[in-house]
Amino acid sequence: MKKIFTFYLLLFISNYCFGQVKDSIPNTGVSGIYEAIIATNNAQHHIKYFAEFGFTVVDSGYLNKEQCMRLYGVTSSLKSYRLQNEDIDSHGLIRLIVWDKPLGPGVGYSEPETIGNRMLVMKTNDIIRLIDIFKMLRFEKQQKWLPTEPIFDDPLRITKNSETDFFKRPVGVRESAVYGEFFTHVFFQRYGYEIPGYGTINDKTALKTSELTHHDWIIKVDSMQQLMYLQTALGLKAERAAEIDGDNLKGPKAVFMMKDGQTHWYQGFVSPNNICGKLKFFMPLGPKPDRSAHQRLGELGLTLHSFYTKKLDYIYMLVKRHGLKVSEISENEFRENSFVFCGPEGASWQIIERRNDPKNIPKIKTDFIFTKN
Repeated sequence: MKKIFTFYLLLFISNYCFGQVKDSIPNTGVSGIYEAIIATNNAQHHIKYFAEFGFTVVDSGYLNKEQCMRLYGVTSSLKSYRLQNEDIDSHGLIRLIVWDKPLGPGVGYSEPETIGNRMLVMKTNDIIRLIDIFKMLRFEKQQKWLPTEPIFDDPLRITKNSETDFFKRPVGVRESAVYGEFFTHVFFQRYGYEIPGYGTINDKTALKTSELTHHDWIIKVDSMQQLMYLQTALGLKAERAAEIDGDNLKGPKAVFMMKDGQTHWYQGFVSPNNICGKLKFFMPLGPKPDRSAHQRLGELGLTLHSFYTKKLDYIYMLVKRHGLKVSEISENEFRENSFVFCGPEGASWQIIERRNDPKNIPKIKTDFIFTKN
């Protein structure tokens, strides 16, 4: 009875707090997630690796030990490479960081829903080919990759099942996760529809994959309401109130390899200035391995994400007002004014000042274009 009461109390708090702040989102001009920032001990390998997904180096930079300490709080120099998928420069980039003296191994290879894990999500035109490749790496090369079986679902509930047959085919998405040592992939392939601006694939790309479309975190917090600083300090929009889902949905059950009866809290956020670059947070209900101590800046793996804005000072003021741990404003390795801070869920963020608009104009409205495949 106590557990049931706690569940409904948390649900009430989440919905109440969501309702209180949904109409008071500050106009920060914040982007969707600009970069997923990965610390690596072999930059040339990962530059070659992500090139197969369509990413190429568009910039590089360096910071000495004192500069790194001032911005990132890490006593180590660094070399960075910014990677972009084709001409998509408004969101979905990757930054590779090479620390001279990394602080630890990072979250590393771990089972699904390990606290501290983060996931890179991209669209593909051939998910079966991708999973076959990672299965080969796992079973024939004994590399640390754990691919899940692709699963088809209609998470947006576009299809009315009573109307489907061979000629009126179901619309939906096939998705799969690939858990790895430095990062975890999630791939999805659409069937029957497209959303312009949300996953752009150049046919010349070797693996028929897009920029990063959205990003997943596995977290542990006292309440999902602790994530609301993303709305009140950064100006992101909560998709809806936090909710509990899990094994009742085919997609999450397959991607997170959930057993019957397992669930998690879910909360999503999106920029009002870009439908892409979404944030998705999952908090498992029940015991899970916890490696969140290794998600700190300076360790290997995916430990940081960036946004950009023309209102850097305004966001800086809002973040400090929330009492969050924040660096001073200083130039990053690409000579961009920026600051870094950490949220209560353990995620670290870099906010970058960008004076010019991106060449790739982001979409701010979700449009569905139905296809016949």
